[in-house]
Amino acid sequence: MKPILLVRNDAMETFGVAMDAFGDAGASILTWDAIGDAERPDLGRVSGVVMFGSSYNVDQTDRYPFLGHIRELTKETVERGIPYLGICLGAQVLARALGKPVPEAPVREIGFEPITMTPGAAGDRLLSHYVTGDRVFQWHKDTFELPDEATVLATGDHVPLEACRVNDITWATQFHFEIDADEIDSWLQSEDPVVLERDWGKSPAAIRAEAQEELAAHQGKGRELFRRFVEVAKDPHA
Repeated sequence: MKPILLVRNDAMETFGVAMDAFGDAGASILTWDAIGDAERPDLGRVSGVVMFGSSYNVDQTDRYPFLGHIRELTKETVERGIPYLGICLGAQVLARALGKPVPEAPVREIGFEPITMTPGAAGDRLLSHYVTGDRVFQWHKDTFELPDEATVLATGDHVPLEACRVNDITWATQFHFEIDADEIDSWLQSEDPVVLERDWGKSPAAIRAEAQEELAAHQGKGRELFRRFVEVAKDPHA
């Protein structure tokens, strides 16, 4: 099996539980620091692509050229039939690569929020282990429109589109299923707590309290999602 490509789009990205999950599943990893203008890997060398999140808006390509580069890679990944998994910005990049807009969300979501699974998720190869009422970690102010012929897998109370499958081997989640405690803490430490609560509606203390309640189960489901992605990468059309 060829390595799975993990794309870093933010200097603070640690990949959360991904590295351990992929290692436990027997997958080798190739990383691309897209934000650092590292040379783009050859997609012929990989069996799958995981596009991680970022604090940037997907359409800031003039100011941040790497955003155009990851959009091109995403489009090529889909066209070549390589399994793709987009997380937060990675979901929005997928939508833009497929010609759909990425507008501002109705509300800014942060912390652990419940999702509702759709009937289409019941047999999904990646997300069928999630159930309605699961609380997943959010940190985003943008959303994305559903690509053509995509299946909605999860919705939210405030943001209609939380996860979708575009074809049999292409997925997008608005929520950060990959997050771990260290990454949450580093993200919170990088923010002014007063501004965070004013602009996002939750204090760092409230988010940390939510993590105490939710993170263990959240990480378990995230690791399982990555394990399932390895199975897809091994046999995309099983």
